[in-house]
Amino acid sequence: MMDDRLPTRLWVEALVRRAEVAGASGFIVQHGDDARGDVMVKVARLDGTAAVYVPAMDMDGNRHFLNLRVQGIGPDEKEVDDYVRRARQRDSDMWIVEIEDRDGRHFLTEKVEEGE
Repeated sequence: MMDDRLPTRLWVEALVRRAEVAGASGFIVQHGDDARGDVMVKVARLDGTAAVYVPAMDMDGNRHFLNLRVQGIGPDEKEVDDYVRRARQRDSDMWIVEIEDRDGRHFLTEKVEEGE
């Protein structure tokens, strides 16, 4: 079975571009595996709060993103940064993207489970 997903590098570049076109800032904090690295997305609201989104699979094998607030991570930006730092140490193939947006937009086009 062939995986139809875009190479991760292209997906990340598109995410950063969507953020920038909308007036936010997007940064690649850690460059992961170009083809298949997972992506963690931190959204900083520039007021001391943040959210972190990680990929997950649904029962049909489709990728979606989970806001880790459901696991008690955030909204304090220091707490989010601590989580991201630990994740970077665990997985050097993972991409980490930081988006700075006062409105807290993540710019993900996949389904996002916010946990609210």
